[in-house]
Amino acid sequence: MCGIAGLISHKVNHLENVNKIITKLSHRGPDNNGIWQSDDKTITFGHTRLSILDLSSAGNQPMISSCGRYVLTYNGEIYNHLSLRKKIEAKRKQQFQWKGSSDTETLLESFVEFGVKNTLEKVIGMFAFGLWDAKHKKLILGRDRLGEKPLYYGWVNDSFVFASELKAIKAIGGFQNKICQKSLSLYMQLMYMPTPYSIYSNIYKLHPGALLIANQD
Repeated sequence: MCGIAGLISHKVNHLENVNKIITKLSHRGPDNNGIWQSDDKTITFGHTRLSILDLSSAGNQPMISSCGRYVLTYNGEIYNHLSLRKKIEAKRKQQFQWKGSSDTETLLESFVEFGVKNTLEKVIGMFAFGLWDAKHKKLILGRDRLGEKPLYYGWVNDSFVFASELKAIKAIGGFQNKICQKSLSLYMQLMYMPTPYSIYSNIYKLHPGALLIANQD
């Protein structure tokens, strides 16, 4: 179990807010935490890590792909990542030097080699991730088919945010999202909160097996 988070804003440098978020997510990943920012400071990713497959720093996140196009913050486990590595190596038809043995790196390089949608058709596992595509200037959020790993997203003030837990989003400075009356009504009827709703207005839970793509503009 790890914690993931990200913020996109054209007006605010969210370094402090992402620090607040990953502090709230520290129980999900006590082994390491990291932050990545784009050069223009408009995109910020955060991660708290629970080390499982690779205990070294080579598995730390957010992680940048070997080609520099993608940045990944990811929570989960890819069960078939070793077979995916072999497919990547075979497709490249040349010696590729892996940085480590984490499934994070495998997933990231698979995005590079096969594309996002084709990769998600190949992977077997449980996951939630935020992926920044620097080439096309877009954010991609994804969640496993059974929804084993949580992922919330939405708007806080003028910023787009995603995180593993709702309480982490609440840690953002100036959070004033009101209780959503429709969500409250649904909860009273069903005694649980159905996807894609959350208790707060403008904050949602990503459907299992879904991809959400947000352009930077």
